[in-house]
Amino acid sequence: MEKVEKIWLDGALVDWDAANVHVLTHCLHYGLGVFEGIRCYKGSNGDSAILKLNEHVDRLFASAKVGFITIPYTPADICNAIIETLKVNRLAEGYIRPIAFIGDGEMGLFVKEPKIRVSIACWPWGAYLGDDGLANGIRAKVSSFTRHHVNVGMTKAKISGNYVNSILAKREVVMAGYDEAILLDAQGYVSEASGENIFIVKNGVIKTTPPTSILEGITRDAIIQIATDNGIAVVEQRFTRDELYMADECFFTGTAAEITPVREVDDRQIGAGKPGPVTQKLQSVYFDAIKGKIDRYRSWLTYI
Repeated sequence: MEKVEKIWLDGALVDWDAANVHVLTHCLHYGLGVFEGIRCYKGSNGDSAILKLNEHVDRLFASAKVGFITIPYTPADICNAIIETLKVNRLAEGYIRPIAFIGDGEMGLFVKEPKIRVSIACWPWGAYLGDDGLANGIRAKVSSFTRHHVNVGMTKAKISGNYVNSILAKREVVMAGYDEAILLDAQGYVSEASGENIFIVKNGVIKTTPPTSILEGITRDAIIQIATDNGIAVVEQRFTRDELYMADECFFTGTAAEITPVREVDDRQIGAGKPGPVTQKLQSVYFDAIKGKIDRYRSWLTYI
């Protein structure tokens, strides 16, 4: 990770190395925090813009509600702080990580008066699954770990502790030589990847897991909108692992991963073993949209 100068912490900009928390921070021990991943892009005109800033901040507050975390700032405060943090670090492009979490002061599972701390960090970060993965596709494997049931992990909330499930799945498959993990839900249907939503394409129709038991991705929603706008049918429906194997195309979406094609799952080639025409079309439009080249999608961008 490349350091920048400042991190926003509890309302003030502090030096990167001074943005510290106590070893008895509650979230460190028990995992109750909520966070977001946001990207800022340098547009084709040279100006920088944050992608879907309001949607990300709204989801942060929605996750906090689910987790009984009262963020001591308004959504507008957090949006302004994100912009301020990018500006002070002079980042034309980068990744942004806001997080709200229970700090130190009390231990034990029930904290009567939780001290909520809020931090916003940003740094340069390229393609999450690699530039080659974006261009040529990645190799994925179905993990032995099951995705959280909706009454176990509150799957719609981006809660820090939920990601232990993702970490275990990711470590398992990477150590076996693959790039990314795919997790099944408690009923055995394809759920999502360790940090991305999943789409398949068959006979020109896109299918993706319905948002009933997954984190409803903001990039996922953008891709569904782009597909619909371009006359590509999208079906939100559960699908099985063998249906995934038989797909013509497969790709992941996420703020970090953007749109990453999947060329192989469980040592089975997907389609032609390279990014297919639907995936390539969606990638092309998406990357033009985030660079401010398409008027229809300019509302996605908050210029700084």
